[in-house]
Amino acid sequence: MKALLSKAVGGPETLVLEDIAAPEAKPGHAVISVKAIGVNFPDVLIIEDKYQFKPERPFAPGGELSGVVKAVGEGVTNVKPGDRILANTGWGAMAEEVLLPANRLWKIPDAMPHDVAAAFILTYGTSWHALTDRGHLKAGETLLVLGAAGGVGLSAVELGKAMGARVIAACSTQEKVDLAIAHGADSGVVYGRGPFDKEGQKALGQLFKDACGPNGADVIYDAVGGDYAEPALRSIAWEGRYLVIGFAAGEIPRIPLNLALLKGCDIVGVFWGSWTAKNPAAFAKSIEDLLDLYAQGKIKPHVSERFPLEKGADAIAHLGSRQAMGKVVITVD
Repeated sequence: MKALLSKAVGGPETLVLEDIAAPEAKPGHAVISVKAIGVNFPDVLIIEDKYQFKPERPFAPGGELSGVVKAVGEGVTNVKPGDRILANTGWGAMAEEVLLPANRLWKIPDAMPHDVAAAFILTYGTSWHALTDRGHLKAGETLLVLGAAGGVGLSAVELGKAMGARVIAACSTQEKVDLAIAHGADSGVVYGRGPFDKEGQKALGQLFKDACGPNGADVIYDAVGGDYAEPALRSIAWEGRYLVIGFAAGEIPRIPLNLALLKGCDIVGVFWGSWTAKNPAAFAKSIEDLLDLYAQGKIKPHVSERFPLEKGADAIAHLGSRQAMGKVVITVD
């Protein structure tokens, strides 16, 4: 079988498509015939050894997939051969077949396309955990989403609306704002490209304040970081919650902690991957809740581009360029 492998530290151009041995079922595990793989920002980082986890090489990137169960090992009862599933993998999904623990597999509805299923668990799982467990978002509150047209950003927009919040989408272009509004955002604001000097950051902070209104944002969902973080924090409401999701801008921001004091706000880290491992029962319930929202039509991944497995490196490069809107998916014939 074929797999897209990282054999040396570097960007997407270092990835190679090679034939490797197909996996065999073992106790507690299942072999999955992969149909689609969601591409996410951690895929950009992990091949450059910049992510929280550094797998032993060679490894395939890819943190989520959908497919069909090919075989199951001894003791597996929750799935059987022929079941359509989605799964989070951490890494390893960019291959024609994958061996996974059975408790990380979730059956999907027959009507759910594989490309949509592959774009589901990581982004919506992250945003659900962020907004419910970490941000405690309530109906009627104001949610400001930075990077609102990206994979996690767009999921935060949809879930924020499903929770009854007023959602403001902040994006780098009007086209991206329009996409976020089409997915439920109440309004949007276009920010410029950084880096920003002191005056530029001040102007950006005013832009966010004007968008949020006099009371500010009760919850800020920041998947961008960099020079955007401090201006966004300046627009937060009294006792607001600032959610640290990621750093798509490429830089980890340095926040003046006097802002947290003056605003009486919380700066809250969101690490969905570790949370799922430490709270398996809550994780399982969150996936059930999300699939129920999908069945109700309240959430649906926006798949903007599809690449075949042999072009998987191009898919990662495209996501890393910050030009992608919604989700980028790799398909496997």
